[in-house]
Amino acid sequence: MRSAFKAKPPRYPTNWDDFPAGEHIRHAVNTVCNDYAERIFGYHFAKLGSLSAGINLDGSPIRHHINYVPFNDQVGDMLNDDNVSGGFSNRNSESGTSLTEGTSELNTSRENTVVGQSHCLPFAENSIDGFLLANELDFAQDPHEILREVDRVITQNGYVIISGFNPLSLAGIAKFLPVKRGNILHDARFFTSYRIKDWLQLLGFEIVEQRQVMFSTLFFQQKWKGAVKLQDYLSSYLPWCSAVYVILAKKRVIPMTAIKPKRNLKPRFSAVGASVRTSTVNRTLR
Repeated sequence: MRSAFKAKPPRYPTNWDDFPAGEHIRHAVNTVCNDYAERIFGYHFAKLGSLSAGINLDGSPIRHHINYVPFNDQVGDMLNDDNVSGGFSNRNSESGTSLTEGTSELNTSRENTVVGQSHCLPFAENSIDGFLLANELDFAQDPHEILREVDRVITQNGYVIISGFNPLSLAGIAKFLPVKRGNILHDARFFTSYRIKDWLQLLGFEIVEQRQVMFSTLFFQQKWKGAVKLQDYLSSYLPWCSAVYVILAKKRVIPMTAIKPKRNLKPRFSAVGASVRTSTVNRTLR
């Protein structure tokens, strides 16, 4: 299988507005992810990447959410702004900086923002109950490294939600056409859902559900009034050609059970009995 590592890292989007149909994509992904998040229980939920931070999981029963975003101009302005410098505290570590609540537009009443890289998570092992990777792997230099970090940090029976661009779609075809060459979608990796699920299963994840959304090129804004009916028709009869897919997977850990020792059987040959017989024979010969 071809390696997923890319020598040159792709351009990374700062938010959903970097895409021509970004708001439509965000709304479609948000609807599915919010539905999935209602099934995830625990204490901590992490959203990896700038796109994941733009997804609102209002239906999630988990009260503590972490937006783990890379450093960009928006975060840099926030760190250098004297007006907010007293409103947050920095928690510098080897791989991230934590910003307290109320310092970013990405935050809500239950969310914090941590600045760092997705392939180096500053969380303890077995500490995060749920992860959201909204098209994070499509703009990753090494998606395997990110998934290994998620596998290290996620709790037993934890959940991960992954959305991605489908190469077997109109958007996947338009990626190779000379249309809007400066669009960041041309830098997206476009992994198939089968490939993502194969990576997850190798790490011990069970695929719970997958949904297909957005049947368009994604390179143009949707202005046609009949687009909604066309979306419903394609989702029913041609689900494999959707532009975006969303996967819900659950970590499975098989517990170790003690193996009972086999019952000791009485040996057929007795060394003591053989010694007695030998002694009797010797006395008879004498």
